[in-house]
Amino acid sequence: MNATTRNEADVIVIGGGIMGTTTAFFLRRRNRSVILLERGLTGQQASGVNFGGVRRQGRALSQLAMANRALRTWQRSTELLGEDVEFLPSGHTRVCYHQKDVENFDQYAIDARAYGLELEVLHGEALFRRFPFLGREVLAASISPLDGHANPRLAAPAFGRAAARLGAQVMEDTEIVRVEKDGGRFRVESARGDVYWAAQLVICAGAWASRLAEQFGESAPLTTRGPQMCVTEPVPYVFKSSMGVFTSIKEESIYFRQIPRGNIIVGGGPPGPADAVTSRASVLPINTVRQLAQMRRLVPALAPLHVIRVWSGVESYLPDSEPVIGPSSQVDGLFYAFGFSGSGFQIGPGVGETLAELVDTGTTPIPLDAFSIRRFAKQPAARSTIVTS
Repeated sequence: MNATTRNEADVIVIGGGIMGTTTAFFLRRRNRSVILLERGLTGQQASGVNFGGVRRQGRALSQLAMANRALRTWQRSTELLGEDVEFLPSGHTRVCYHQKDVENFDQYAIDARAYGLELEVLHGEALFRRFPFLGREVLAASISPLDGHANPRLAAPAFGRAAARLGAQVMEDTEIVRVEKDGGRFRVESARGDVYWAAQLVICAGAWASRLAEQFGESAPLTTRGPQMCVTEPVPYVFKSSMGVFTSIKEESIYFRQIPRGNIIVGGGPPGPADAVTSRASVLPINTVRQLAQMRRLVPALAPLHVIRVWSGVESYLPDSEPVIGPSSQVDGLFYAFGFSGSGFQIGPGVGETLAELVDTGTTPIPLDAFSIRRFAKQPAARSTIVTS
């Protein structure tokens, strides 16, 4: 394929989701020239269809340093971006139905304190005094008062626009088909034949990242799944905190948040089918029915509500549920951020800031060893697959 245009920058970022747009934004704040390449529209895929939880609690402890960094950006998002992404620091509450999970709450609260995350755990009658609307099967609640939620349909596009205002080239509808290192620079070619050059390359392409990494001799066993999301008719705004059920039983894992307009956004339960080849994902009607049953179990008073819309999207998952973040193990100047396994939205700005720091200075105080792509080096390359339930 012959090149028809040639563009150059210090850094090319592939992928216009929350990881890519925040990386571009923070790189421009460091005065690095940036080209951001997105195959569709910014925030169109997983970053725009998720639940919108800005949740630190429940994360692996290894992710909390970046999650804390991300929260500081969420808290300043209107100031930084010049527009409102509907971040509400309304708190996040996890509840559980099983005794083993009560013990997990207590231990996690102790462990998380060392990472700067303060949680309040309530048991029995104390939790019903705080949350009288909860179903009586609930045994405990873990409350993270500084967490909250934001609008995923707004966030990544807002970071992309802010990066562009700072001077980044943001190019949508630009699918990348070939990446390579040519001498000391990266050569990136689009499906149209346009060629882009940079000294450093950051791949944040979500479910499509592995096919690019494979061109550098690296791979990660990504699979794809479709989150099962729905929203109810509006009702009086009473649920200030996001709420979710922590459980090892996937069918019980309901979560919801209410927005000031009154609608309640619901997610959780088994995923639906998703396909990275067609970029399509589906909501299975039975999953929505089961979500509503679990929502009634969690908050019985919500039983009369009607669902007015459902949606899904293509999310990428890794076997250990930990993302790939950091430098390539094979190629100098190459960096990754993908495979966030359904929990990348909150941490996105922290990942973007950390990657920008790493690209710009060669180092970061945030530990990244747990997220290295090297951990998959001995595993065979895996194509994105359709997952059904």
